[in-house]
Amino acid sequence: MSNHYSPYWMWAEACELMDRAERLQRQFFQPANPALNQPGWEPPVDVFETEYALWLIVALPGVAAERVELAVDGNTLVVTGMRLLPAEVRAASIRRMEIPAGRFERVIKLPPGRFELVERRLADGCLTLGLRKLSAQAGNRSKA
Repeated sequence: MSNHYSPYWMWAEACELMDRAERLQRQFFQPANPALNQPGWEPPVDVFETEYALWLIVALPGVAAERVELAVDGNTLVVTGMRLLPAEVRAASIRRMEIPAGRFERVIKLPPGRFELVERRLADGCLTLGLRKLSAQAGNRSKA
């Protein structure tokens, strides 16, 4: 009987999958050189669509509202900003750091169409954005 069928094979496969998952997780947070002003991490985003709007929820734990910037380029929304470490821990030794700090950037592809930002709220560690869909007819009515 080959080793492929031994109980240790399943354990080895499980450990390999966990190692792969950990490597992927580390890709989301790579220390960046602050002098280059490059983003060091990407916040996770949920995107929901209703008949009349898009709702985006961006996880930004510990990020102050004044440190978040939004930019729209065509059908792409870019969320950038900075998460600073609290002053109390800046000189401390790091024992574990799972919440990334530093400059971040997240590029979010929007569906085709035109949108208007109608809500921007940062609460409970999440930035919630409401984008109202603008139809061609609605755009023509507003110009009349």
